[in-house]
Amino acid sequence: MSKFVVDIDGTICTDTKGDYQEAQPIVERINYFNSLFDQGAEIVYWTGRGATSGIDWYDFTKNQLDSWGVKYTKLRTDKESYDFWMDDKCVNTLQFFEKIGM
Repeated sequence: MSKFVVDIDGTICTDTKGDYQEAQPIVERINYFNSLFDQGAEIVYWTGRGATSGIDWYDFTKNQLDSWGVKYTKLRTDKESYDFWMDDKCVNTLQFFEKIGM
């Protein structure tokens, strides 16, 4: 099965432009990636939260994902190798979600 690296803000939750406490889950997208996880895919959620401010958002983000019922292999704040990159700024992301009906 494949390895997916998925950006969090704007991809599986609303993009709050840094006000992460206000982020709302996008349930259909979370369900899709949870389904891939259940089928054996490796799902790595990546975030740049705190990259410019220096604030460590790791624990907050982990708790947020857990409260939304997100299934994942890892939560990362650094870069690693991957088969698929899902990012809210990537043109292919919208096309990907359109193809799967989201």
